[in-house]
Parts: sequence; structure tokens; C-alpha cells
Amino acid sequence: MTTILLVDDDSALLSTLSLNLRARGHDVLTADTGEGALEAARRGDPDVVVLDLGLPDLAGTEVLRQLRVWSAVPVIVLSARHGSDDKVQALDLGADDYVTKPFGIDELLARLRAAVRRASTADLDAVETDHLRIDLSARTVWRDGEEVRLTPTEWGLLNALVTRPGRLVPQQQLLHEVWGPAYGKETHYLRVYMANLRRKLELDPSRPRHLITEPGMGYRFVA
Repeated sequence: MTTILLVDDDSALLSTLSLNLRARGHDVLTADTGEGALEAARRGDPDVVVLDLGLPDLAGTEVLRQLRVWSAVPVIVLSARHGSDDKVQALDLGADDYVTKPFGIDELLARLRAAVRRASTADLDAVETDHLRIDLSARTVWRDGEEVRLTPTEWGLLNALVTRPGRLVPQQQLLHEVWGPAYGKETHYLRVYMANLRRKLELDPSRPRHLITEPGMGYRFVA
């Protein structure tokens, strides 16, 4: 079951969307302010966020910017702003899609399904490259036919990246998932363990092909 966080200060729209989504079997969280949206995202762990840009306390773009510091959850911007500059800014800040008001419920549902499908890893059992096989269900890694021994922390970091293939995973999100909420600023942990993973998995650790750093932002796994 998909959990959707709806963020909009239009109470009528929020109610209508909630009813439609719940009628289709989804769990729905709601927020009508930017601060409420960030709190709901932290506590509710939604699968996808539908975010209005015009909120009474924080701009939707600021909500998106703060959310992307620690979360890679798919975000669909839902806004009455039709200008290309608004769309470009939202997409540059990490939105996955942009829907303008007024909109059709069927269109929004289709975009929600697509966003969740792209982010889903439910059917991902293993990842293979030209020299690696990462078996997610068995929690094993093979390099050129030989099993590689990873520590639990190394596996946790690799798993967090591999299960989001090609996607940037923010530093704070990795720290939260692998080490816990208290380690949100300990970015040196990431550098140390990423270096260990590259030594074990990359053919040339100094020129990694799979474990990629996005300076100042996070890391991504490229198969």
C-alpha cells in the first residue's frame, strides 16, 4: 500500500484529493503548512509527496530544498504557477515531476504511479555489472566470481545506494539510515566507509565507475 503525503493550504482541494486517494486504497497524510509537511515527512515516511508551492509559512521550494537535505522521497509539485522558471527551479531543487492546476485526477494518479514505480525496489533482488554481482536478498557481494566480505556498516551503505540505482542519495539520508538520526552531521563517516567500499569493489578505486560522489550533496550507485 502506498503512503502519500499531500501538502496544500487549500482545505477543499486537500479534502477532495484525500478522499479520492483513500478510495483507491492509498494511505494519505496531509499538511497545510511547510513546517507541517517537513514534520509529516519525517514521522510518516511517505512513499511519495505531492507538494504545493504556495504555502503560508515556507515557500514550497524551501520545503523541497530542506527535504532534499535528508530524503530522496519522490516529490510531485502541484502548483497554479505555469511559468517555466518556476518549473525549472522546482526540478533543479529535486522535484521528480510538476503538475499545474487545474488538473485531472486521472493524470495526477498516473504521475503518482509512475513516481512510485521509478522509486520502488520491491522487485530488485540482485544487481549485476561487468564485474560485480550484488545479491540483495542473500546480502552477498561477488567481484569477478569471488565473494567479497563486507562489514555490516559497509553493507548498509552499499544497500542504501544500490536499492536506489542511479539516484542521488543525500548525505544526511545515508547517515540517518546507516548510522541513525544522531549522526546527521558526521559526514567523515561516509568518506571513510565509501573509500573502504571502493577498495573492495571498484576495479580502480581512484576512478570509481559505480560508487559515485556528488560533491557537497551525496552519493549514487551507477550500474
